[in-house]
Amino acid sequence: MFYMEKISDVIVVGGGIGGLAAALSIVQQSNKSVTVLEQAAQFGEVGAGIQLAPNALHVLEQLGVKKAIEDVSVFPKRLVLKDVYTAEELAVLDLTDGFQERFGQPYVVLHRSDLHRVLFEACQQHDNITFINNQKIQNVTEQDGIVSVNNQNGETFIADAVIGADGLKSKIRKHFSDDEPICSEYVAYRGTIPIEEVTSKGDVAMDDVIMWIGPNLHLVQYPVRRGELYNQVVVFKTYEYKPEGDWGTPEEMQQRFAGAHPLVERALHYISTQFRWPMFDRLPINNWTDGNITLLGDAAHPMLQYLAQGGVQALEDAFVLGEALAENDSYNAAFLQYQAERQPRSAMVQTSARKWGEIIHAEDDITLLLRQAIFEKHTESNYEVADFLYNYFNTRKQKVNA
Repeated sequence: MFYMEKISDVIVVGGGIGGLAAALSIVQQSNKSVTVLEQAAQFGEVGAGIQLAPNALHVLEQLGVKKAIEDVSVFPKRLVLKDVYTAEELAVLDLTDGFQERFGQPYVVLHRSDLHRVLFEACQQHDNITFINNQKIQNVTEQDGIVSVNNQNGETFIADAVIGADGLKSKIRKHFSDDEPICSEYVAYRGTIPIEEVTSKGDVAMDDVIMWIGPNLHLVQYPVRRGELYNQVVVFKTYEYKPEGDWGTPEEMQQRFAGAHPLVERALHYISTQFRWPMFDRLPINNWTDGNITLLGDAAHPMLQYLAQGGVQALEDAFVLGEALAENDSYNAAFLQYQAERQPRSAMVQTSARKWGEIIHAEDDITLLLRQAIFEKHTESNYEVADFLYNYFNTRKQKVNA
């Protein structure tokens, strides 16, 4: 093992969306130097589409990358919940003028790799952000105000502070908790296809983000990359769960969606089944800060995807963390200020995502009747139902000014 000299003021472990946004926020708001340690051989993002609500666009605007994001995005006009069997529209949220007036930002959809690329290129414009790849960080320690992280080769990197942004299976989180990811017994298959493959059959609504819902399953569809690609995500609960081995197979997907509306059945033919994503979250933890070490994004609060807020919450974290570092003389004071605001907020979104999953996947008659009654009262401009998610920064500003 060898010890390096301090490589920067701050080390960010993890070069995903949250880690890059954190690095950018820190250098812009506090002008500290940052090293991003990424386990992959090169920086990039896998997956498919991502939905960015107004609370995300607010952060991206503050980071100076909103225009670049909008250039590769699609601006849907509606969020639509449809019955997976009948195609009945159960609930709609209009995303046009009234929505943007209320929340101050648009709602966009884009490819995750485009979001990651824009953030990475913005970071590259700063000489005080350094990137190091092939770093599988194993643990973190702090002594006398100096924080060390150790990689898979026994090498040690030293900085004044460390931010764990290393995702669902975070090694830095083990510094705070022995908890493990919790499998929801749901699995996702997702991917994008050239838009021509679906528009030629007239099967898509280019202006909508559609979620087809049914008992223990759903399908999400929307265009990305300026309308050049069509993103689809199939999610279902397996009846064959086991901690190890095959479950949630493509064959079971076909069985689970049997009897679905013809548009859904055709959509399944375009789904890539090469990559399977079992869906996990964790329970909220009350503390993710110790001295000059803290967590961010999925390392702090991994959540199920049902509210499309996982990446968005990481962006919120990044902005608030950078702000706290600019306002405090010590890392610990900044991290505690950041945590005091972000832990209750992210815990609420985590638990809300679980509850929303139960609602959209409901199969018992009572829950379905209650859901129907709520949806029947909803109108396309009932924006208050989304205030708790999308109005975060407006509400936050009001609290500061109070």
